[in-house]
Amino acid sequence: MSTRIYRDLNKRERSTWMLGLTPVQSVACVLLILPVLWAISDGRFADAALLLLICGAVAGLVVVPVRGRPAVRWMGHFVLFQVGILTGWSRWQSKAAAGVPVAPDEPDLPGVLARLAFPDGPPLRDAGRVCLIHDTGDGRWGATARLTHSGAGMLSDEQCERLAARLGTLLLSLGHREVVDRMSLLVRTVPDDGTEYELWRAKHQVSTAPPLVRQSSDELDRAIGSLSVRHEIFVTISGPEDKLRKPAAAAGGGVDGRALALYRVLDGVEDPLKSLGVRSVEWLDGAGMAWAIRTGFNPSTRSALAAAAEHGAEGAKLEKAAAGPTEAPSPSPRAYSHDGYTTASYTVLMPEGGTVFGSLGPLLAVRAAGERRTVAIHYEVMDSHRAQRAVRAGRFRSNVMADWKGRKGFNRSAMDEREAGGARAQERAVAAGHTMVRFAVAASVTVPREWSIEDHAARLENDASGRFRLLRLDLAQDSGFVVAVLPVGIGLPRHRRGLT
Repeated sequence: MSTRIYRDLNKRERSTWMLGLTPVQSVACVLLILPVLWAISDGRFADAALLLLICGAVAGLVVVPVRGRPAVRWMGHFVLFQVGILTGWSRWQSKAAAGVPVAPDEPDLPGVLARLAFPDGPPLRDAGRVCLIHDTGDGRWGATARLTHSGAGMLSDEQCERLAARLGTLLLSLGHREVVDRMSLLVRTVPDDGTEYELWRAKHQVSTAPPLVRQSSDELDRAIGSLSVRHEIFVTISGPEDKLRKPAAAAGGGVDGRALALYRVLDGVEDPLKSLGVRSVEWLDGAGMAWAIRTGFNPSTRSALAAAAEHGAEGAKLEKAAAGPTEAPSPSPRAYSHDGYTTASYTVLMPEGGTVFGSLGPLLAVRAAGERRTVAIHYEVMDSHRAQRAVRAGRFRSNVMADWKGRKGFNRSAMDEREAGGARAQERAVAAGHTMVRFAVAASVTVPREWSIEDHAARLENDASGRFRLLRLDLAQDSGFVVAVLPVGIGLPRHRRGLT
């Protein structure tokens, strides 16, 4: 059995006009060259040379990309970033910490999370009430589940191949649904301080155990207990409001109607997830969602909450108002601070040669006790109409460029041949009933605030070296934290790259 390789991962969704320029960049270059041409037409060659230097420098700022963004966009983003710091817009403190009363069921979250609402839907079978995620900014509704999975690190190539095929089947089934089109998978490590193990051991320890056995067990705990790492896995399924409106109205309308329309899809998602090796799927209620968000901001609270739940203490179930951080100072350009921790977030750029199932695993390899890493993959499945339109556009652009180079006498490069082959392969796949999937991948590393975040960020970059290219989300670390760490379904930009 051959290994499934995901290729053409860096193909742009929308083709550029010419020479890799966007329409805005092309128009800007035309406007910048006009003063130079006018000066030449008037015979003012000295002025034309001066204008050429000035306009050429401005064109370079507009056109030349620097770490994924043109220089002029960097300048605009930096100005807005500094304005946010000077005015205090980017500094945040919870209402509870400020002494402001807040309703227990009202979430109090910073930044882009402020646009989210978390209404409770009706009971889902015997799983109880499910907390819905309403993104009022993008007009989307979703739900999140916590998964238990043994991981793919010890699987053979044949087993990984089967899981890859089943993942493709799951995404294809989402494309055939009418109300959902996005799925987000989030895996994050959990620094384990041993609290939960100590609770379990105190509950199950045999008082008549020999002293030598107790001593050996204590030595093992001291040797490997501090290096223990847990993994949390979440999946978020969401759909746009315009697709949910009609089935929700037929189900009674309102929040309950949208919840019932989503529940019909959630029922059909659990079995495909279990075919991927998932042992259990637990759809989160309001307290579970608050727990997932709160432990994302402050990993150390997980042990305290687990201990409270073990003893049945009051407050073991978090209210939605307590889901966010206590404080989040103005972020630095390259990191985000929150509740005594600092996080550096990246977007993961796929290699030109393609990748295989399970290749993101090294990004989760914790290198120091107390460090946390996360990887999030956000998928959007295109419907058949959008997929066919996308492959037609790709084929048209490939043919036009090939004809133009042939007429001008240019030889076709290996890159041109690979792009043309990818366009034909995508067209054949869509014609065979498959679809296109938009995706984005994000990764992050979190450490206590007194640690050097740059050292741990460098270790993450080293783990990605030779496999992927990490692009640090400078000037947007607070938003990058939400994309990479929190299971709320935010993370896929409106225009990104796609694969078949």
